This record gives sequence, structure tokens and C-alpha cells, in this order.
Amino acid sequence: MRKKTALIHGAHQGDRHFGAMATPIYQSSTFRQAPDHPGPYQYSRGANPSRQALEDQIALLEEGERGFAFASGMAAITAVMMLLRPGDQVLLTQDLYGGTYRLMEQVMAPFGLKACYVDSSQPQEVAAAITPDSRMLYVETPANPLLSITDLSAMASLAQQHGLLLVVDNTFATPYWQNPLALGADLVVHSATKYLGGHSDLLAGLAVSRSAELGRRLFRIQASTGAVLGPQDCFLLQRGIKTLGVRMEGIEDNARQLAPWLAAQQAVRRLYYPGLAAPEAKAAHQRQCGGFGGIISLELDSAERALALARGCHYFALADSLGAVESLINLPARMSHGALPAATRQRLGISDSLVRLSVGLEDIDDLKADLAQALAP
Repeated sequence: MRKKTALIHGAHQGDRHFGAMATPIYQSSTFRQAPDHPGPYQYSRGANPSRQALEDQIALLEEGERGFAFASGMAAITAVMMLLRPGDQVLLTQDLYGGTYRLMEQVMAPFGLKACYVDSSQPQEVAAAITPDSRMLYVETPANPLLSITDLSAMASLAQQHGLLLVVDNTFATPYWQNPLALGADLVVHSATKYLGGHSDLLAGLAVSRSAELGRRLFRIQASTGAVLGPQDCFLLQRGIKTLGVRMEGIEDNARQLAPWLAAQQAVRRLYYPGLAAPEAKAAHQRQCGGFGGIISLELDSAERALALARGCHYFALADSLGAVESLINLPARMSHGALPAATRQRLGISDSLVRLSVGLEDIDDLKADLAQALAP
């Protein structure tokens, strides 16, 4: 089954009882049981038919063994980190979503997890950072917000050599373009709030394990901690996934046209986009990912210009999040990466003049005109 078909027909879509084309919303906290035959569904924290359909769907799309639906992307990442023990070290992409950094520094550190941030686009730097306490390698590619590219096959080789769990945040690429488990990753996580949902109307997180054993461990954490996705949001997310293919292709078509146009604007000092990356990074991305995506980051000539752009756009709404049908604009230093210390942001290149664009499905000429008037002196 090809990807576009799997988005619509994969796993068990619909209703086997009455023939409904959409999976029903099983709005129930508990299920009737027989004493000697408990049945597959007992209490919705452990399992719910609406959530099961979604979890089976994401496992299919990510080519994994078992899927999990959480109340948010951060809930999914938290559950993954709970696979570890006090004293364990996690190596993380340094170009990392600010919420993940905050989780590691403010929540996981007091429980004894040690975070080490490395340039995962350079395998030799990752190898040099591995210690006897290292247990997990956590990467984003393309990363947020500077869109750095990590070679997943190289990371898988390092992880296998040193006995590390390789976890990949696949939010930006989505399973439509990239399947990290097929390249050797052990776990994939998503903020499904973004492209998978696609309509700015839900919060959700997803995780998929490559092995049944890892799936059993993650299920124990999910069922015990209870940050599960409710049936209404499972329904919305399944509906969003059905159109993921056409949305990703339309969004990328806009981004491919917008990126070189933006790079030519006088106020733009540097542009970050996988399709315009340095040859080695672009080649690595193309080996593992079928598209360049819809996120473009811009370094403008001043922080004042970045603020003026954010305030002056009409179609690019200033808002947290990304990956929706509507275009969004973000000031990472103030918003998505505000949790990072100022010195860390400066070292990574997340300046006050950096702007992140999430390109939507509007007409490309309207998007260019919107940015042009907002960038005008």
C-alpha cells in the first residue's frame, strides 16, 4: 500500500458494526466486562477503541510495531524520557525545540537525568560526547528552529555501536516524507498538534516503537501516568491524517517558491531551508526524506525588523505552533525558544532577529505580497 492510500485506508478505518466510514467516537470511560473474559477494552486510560484506531494508524504510517497517542507532544516526549533511570545521560540535538529543553532542564534534571546537547549534524561530535552513562540519543531533523539536518543512518550506527536508544522527533518531516524507524531509530515522536492534525484545532502527541518489547515498556508508562489522548481529539487527528499527503505537497510547493524569493530580499541576512542548505546537508536530507517541508527561518538585519515583520503580516499570523493550513510566523527568541537561557540562544544562533515561518496553503502570490509589504522600509 502506497503512502497516500495508507493515510486514508490504512489500519482499521471506519466502523465494523454499522459501516460508518469514520471511526466512531467512543466517548466512554469504562466498558462492560464478563468476569472470566475482561475483553480488549476495560478502562479508557489503558485503551479506548477511538485511540486504538489512531495508534494503529500511526504505527502503520511510521512502519513501526506499536503506536501511542498522548495528550500533547510534550506528554509523548516525557513518556519516552521515563524509559530512563536516574544517572542516565541523554544526548540531544542542540538545535532543539525550546519545550524539550525546558523539560530536560527543569523537570527531568531533578529526577537525575543528565542532558548533553551536541551538534548532531556532525557525527564525530556525537561520538565524542558518548560516555559510559549514555543511554539515549535524541535528535530532531530537520531541527527547530534552524532546520539543521542530522544523518539518521549515521546516528543509528552510533546508537547500535554504543547500545543507545535512538529517538527521532519527526514532527517537521512527518511520516509522509520521512520514516526514521526504517533507518534504524528505536522510537519516533511527533507533536501531532502540528502537521498531522493540520488545522490548529487540537493538541496531541504520538510515539511509535520499532520493537514489541519497547512498545510494552512504553505502554506501561502511558497507562500508569495517564496522559492519554481523548476520543474526540483522536477523531479529529484521524481526520487530519487523511489529508496529510495533499497538505504536505501543497505546503511544500509554496515553500519551495517562497524560500528563494525571500533569500533575495534586502532585509534577509541568512535563510534556513533544507532545499537551500549546504550541499552536504541537503544531500543527507534527500537520502532520508522525500520533501523539504514547509518551515523557513530567516535572519533579518535587525531585531526591530523582525518585530515589524511579525506585526505587519496579515496572512502570516503571529502565533505559537506550526504546520497548519494557515501560514504562521514565530519569533523563536521570544516564543518557541524563550525557555533557553539568553547565552545558549546566542551560542546557537537563535537571535532576536530570527523569524520562523510556517508556510500554509494560501495562494503563493498573496503570501509574497504579505511578506513584501511587511518587510518594506
